[in-house]
This record gives sequence, C-alpha cells and structure tokens, in this order.
Amino acid sequence: MPLKGDGVETDVLMKFPTVIGGVVPVMNVPGIVPGQIHLTGKVLADIFMGKILTWNDPAIVALNKSAKLPSTPITVVHRSDGSGTTFIFTNYLAKVSPEWKEKVGNDTSVAWPAGVGGKGNEGVASFVQRIKGSIGYVEYAYAKQNKMSHTMLQNKEGNFVAPDDTSFQAAAAGADWEHAPGFYEILTDEPGKMSWPITGATFILMHKSQEKPANAKEVLKFFDWSYANGDKMASDLDYVPLPNSLIKLIATSWKNNIKDTSGKAVW
Repeated sequence: MPLKGDGVETDVLMKFPTVIGGVVPVMNVPGIVPGQIHLTGKVLADIFMGKILTWNDPAIVALNKSAKLPSTPITVVHRSDGSGTTFIFTNYLAKVSPEWKEKVGNDTSVAWPAGVGGKGNEGVASFVQRIKGSIGYVEYAYAKQNKMSHTMLQNKEGNFVAPDDTSFQAAAAGADWEHAPGFYEILTDEPGKMSWPITGATFILMHKSQEKPANAKEVLKFFDWSYANGDKMASDLDYVPLPNSLIKLIATSWKNNIKDTSGKAVW
C-alpha cells in the first residue's frame, strides 16, 4: 500500500509500483447482502466521525430506499496499528469530507473519533465478522477471501460502483504516471465512470546508489520477471497487474536512477 509522504523521490531512494489494489468498506448488518448498501464518501466519513449512529439514519435511508435498514447501532472498526491501508482510506475521506480533513486528517495512523481498533486487516475483519451492526475497512483481498459484505460507493463521476478488478483498473487508467514523481499516485477519488474511489498501488524502495550492484541487478531481474510473468499470480491474490505502458516507464527509470558507486547504471 502507499507510502506516507508526498511521494517525491529522495537523493538516496527511488520507488516503483508493483501491483494495484483497493480498500473496501465492509459491514455486518442483519438482513443486508453484499453490495446492497450504497454510500457516498460524505456519508462514509460521517459514519467514521461518529456522527451517524444507526443503520436507519436518514442519511443512509435516503441512499437506500429499497433496503429494509434496521435500527441497529453502528460500531465503527478501524486499524489500531499504523498502515498503508489506513493511509489510503483516510486520504479518500479527507478528499470527500472537508470536516474529516480538518478534524482527523490523512496519515498511516490517526486519532479516530469513534469506534474500536483491530490489528491488521485480519483484526479489522475479525471484529466486523463478530460485531453485529459494525463497519470497517480492509484490503479487497481480505473482503473477498473472507466472503465479507461490502458496500457500494459513489465515485467522483457520481456512479455507485462495486470493488473489483475492473473498477481498480479504471481508477489506475487515468493516472498520469509519466509525470508523477517517483510514480507516486494514490488513486483515491480518481475520475472515471467505473473507477473505485479507494484505490492504491503497492511500492518497492531501492537505494539509487548500490554498493553491491550485482545483488541489485538480481533484484531487478526478479521484478522484471514478475512484471512479465506475474499477472495471473497477482490476479489470483486479488490485485491488479500494472499496465504495460507503466512497466516500460519503470524499466527506463531503473536505467536512469539505480547505479553503482562509480555512477554506472546497474540495469
């Protein structure tokens, strides 16, 4: 998941993305099936702010008029540890809710206004599965593998979309990777009719100056092989492979940035 910070490469390190994935709001609401509940970013932020307290709150009912929403109290579940997942999730909430941006902010760990904390994606998933009326956020892989009930989210274009490979790819499609410092694109609230609004890339960091260039070359060989042969493995793990155009940009960046101590290109 994304790194904390503005994403600009330093004189010491360069970073490059490997796969793309999504963060998904998951819930445990009696009588509600996966994808039945529609939420906007503002309503999601208000839930995690502790302002919306029950599932039949008028703000949720207005978005889900055909659903029989119970009066069950909402229990917010968040990460108790710092994480890239939290960074992506709070980055999205800060973009869609000025109040969230001002009072809570965006970081790998924040002072949560409400709820209980679980350690790791597995901790959040476990709490949500056990607590009736709960809502949390996890990486898509955890939601899918644990057969958790996810919400639909309204994206920047105003469409309600589901989390899946297609909506993650749609979010990544419009990213200006060529002009992004260090290929650093968070991909939250991206434009696009089918874009999932809480999408992000996973990054690798390497030193630009390599004291052991032979070792560095072997590492790059591995990632070069992974880009060429790992699409199915990434998909099987519920991540989205990078587009070929981006992979070519990354290979060029390796040649320009990763060098031995004499300044000779490693790749």
